[in-house]
Amino acid sequence: MIILVLAKAPVPGRVKTRLCPPATPEQAADIAAASLLDTLDVVCSVPGARPVVSFAGEIGCAARQKDLVKALNRTAVFWQRGQDFANRLANAHLDVARHCPGQAVLQIGMDTPQVTPAILTGAMERLKEFDGVLGRAADGGWWALGLHNPAEADALRTVRMSRPDTGDLTHAALAHLRIGELPVLSDVDTMADARQVARQVPNGRFAQTVVATA
Repeated sequence: MIILVLAKAPVPGRVKTRLCPPATPEQAADIAAASLLDTLDVVCSVPGARPVVSFAGEIGCAARQKDLVKALNRTAVFWQRGQDFANRLANAHLDVARHCPGQAVLQIGMDTPQVTPAILTGAMERLKEFDGVLGRAADGGWWALGLHNPAEADALRTVRMSRPDTGDLTHAALAHLRIGELPVLSDVDTMADARQVARQVPNGRFAQTVVATA
């Protein structure tokens, strides 16, 4: 099974801008980089999973550039395509399906560094029982989407993203499938979110970076 991570280069001023203030743009980018690095470590440790990253942005301008290049070298990397987030999501699933035909895809982002190998393994097992799985986020969005047939992600193109009802809208767009629910997680949008998530994973890069910022 493919675990697909959608990621954006953690460039100051272009990522996690809702962390500012109290964080500076540079601190926000460093938090985003730490989150992505922790996420990639977890994904690469899941037994039986093939890690793939759909990447956007300029890695040469990113925080922790050398560490990110090293981490990305452990994965297959595809560049994101599309004018908006919904189309980039759909295209990421289709690109993976084209290069890795016949494999189910479990897609996550870089905003849930508290994810664990056990959570991802459980999601993969649950996907065996359904056409797809959806992991909702506490803010009304979602943090994970798994599909047996990645082509079904085409339904995401009409879903309005980054809204309090994005989770419901995504579930409705996939209503023709049997969708299993995954555990609800909090993603990181604000410093309050970051501090809450950091307490859940106190030993990772993410928590250390958040504590240093505070």
